[in-house]
Amino acid sequence: MSRYLFVTGGVVSSLGKGISAASIGRILEARGLSVSMLKCDPYINVDPGTMNPFQHGEVFVTEDGAETDLDLGHYERFLNKDMHRANNVTAGQIYETVISRERRGDFLGATVQVIPHVTEEIKSRFRRAAKGSDVAIIELGGTVGDIEGLPFLEAARQMAIEAGDARVAYVHVTLVPYIGAAQELKTKPTQHSVGKLREIGISPDIIICRSEKPLSADIKGKIALFANLPRESVFEAPDVASIYEVPLLFERQGLGDALARLLALKTRPADLAEWGRLTGRIKRPKRRVSIAIAGKYTDCRDAYKSVHEALVHAALHHDAALEARYLDVTRLDSGPAFDGAHGILVPGGFGERGIEGKIKAAEVARRGGIPYLGLCLGLQTAAVEFARNVLKMRGAHSTEFDPKTRYPIIHLLAEQKGVEDLGGSMRLGVYPCRLAEGSLAYKAYQAASISERHRHRYEFNNKYRGLFEDAGLRITGVYPKKNLVEILELKGHPWFVAVQFHPEFKSRPESPHPLFRDFVKAALDHASARRGGEPEHPQTLYA
Repeated sequence: MSRYLFVTGGVVSSLGKGISAASIGRILEARGLSVSMLKCDPYINVDPGTMNPFQHGEVFVTEDGAETDLDLGHYERFLNKDMHRANNVTAGQIYETVISRERRGDFLGATVQVIPHVTEEIKSRFRRAAKGSDVAIIELGGTVGDIEGLPFLEAARQMAIEAGDARVAYVHVTLVPYIGAAQELKTKPTQHSVGKLREIGISPDIIICRSEKPLSADIKGKIALFANLPRESVFEAPDVASIYEVPLLFERQGLGDALARLLALKTRPADLAEWGRLTGRIKRPKRRVSIAIAGKYTDCRDAYKSVHEALVHAALHHDAALEARYLDVTRLDSGPAFDGAHGILVPGGFGERGIEGKIKAAEVARRGGIPYLGLCLGLQTAAVEFARNVLKMRGAHSTEFDPKTRYPIIHLLAEQKGVEDLGGSMRLGVYPCRLAEGSLAYKAYQAASISERHRHRYEFNNKYRGLFEDAGLRITGVYPKKNLVEILELKGHPWFVAVQFHPEFKSRPESPHPLFRDFVKAALDHASARRGGEPEHPQTLYA
């Protein structure tokens, strides 16, 4: 029978509960256990698809087209397996389901209440996530004490009664802040957080302490005393250079063994040798690669979490350290901002703000022969730039930003016209793509047909395909069913690839995405050519 492991957070948000949950999953799988993951988000939104990236960070898209919390990206990368719609649930989905059932008369005239009706629906999601696995790791979003999270905590409390204490355990991730003026680590916030959790009826079995500095035995003892736990149940999670070190950090402290004992699981010794070699390579890079990321949410790095990690994976593949330079396209008006960059990446996004900066980034890469990778909107801005400056289509644009443009290079598909609901109505999830032989994409994937995840409404206008191809911007990938443009490549350029999909979502530390891998290789070659004093590219590229 499945075990349930609940991960809660206290004191402040953004502590790294998702990384902690994913790391626990990794060390349990390393013991031969099957693990499933569930992220519970307490906000009323049905999904994060319409939320501002500055508030929520990245929207992670699964294979089956679910718009989910970015923690599912951590789950995929650490466990090296796909997540799906069932791996993320929000309070909005729970209430929507309960209210729909009430309207159908499913409750037979009962007064519908948070307890038991809402909590029963939440528990049904817990059970669904656990089906077929040895351990279900259930991360409860938000911070203990948040009013919107109380139904999820109550449902988690009830699971120990229904499933039995031997099949349920609670891990609490909390903050032990370092006060610089006093030069001390303070345990009081953790004491209060544990106290709040116990008021709800949950006594944590394990406490993971996030901190800037290592915890002394005395600090651990003090936390254990106030939490009514043995000292061996208090684990530390100090800041580390790479998030991929966290499973090893937990394993060295014996967290995997402690969880196996709590859940009465017989396991083999953990095998994290390959993971250890991977993190060792991260610590010992042989060179450096500088990538300029031209985006408009750069003040919130979580908005580009999967893009950043995909670059890390690709750099690691080439034994290089990543230097990610985030450039705010809303303040980008000239080429010098890209000086020293070995490659330029333009990520996805929505809305007109900063669009001219993204177009400028594509121009700098095209004219300067700098390796370029455009993702989703990064394809569309590259196409608009090419139309304006190479094809001399003055005012060319996307109808998303200029509905009356004379040259609608990017436009809305017919089936999207008249769609009123913004949530969940885009082209979402995995779609096939046919590649042109001899293209950079074909070389990267080593396949004629691939599938990638999408999240967009607007497409390249096929009316202009012939003009683009004749001028040197080749269409090397298409969605066969509707003949939609998926990949553009610039002829004569060292490495210029723009894609309509989001390859970053499928990259893993053990298997970097082929496009990111080859993009970083091209960037390293570009850097090497510059260091060697050679002319980087002898020809003038569409000046």
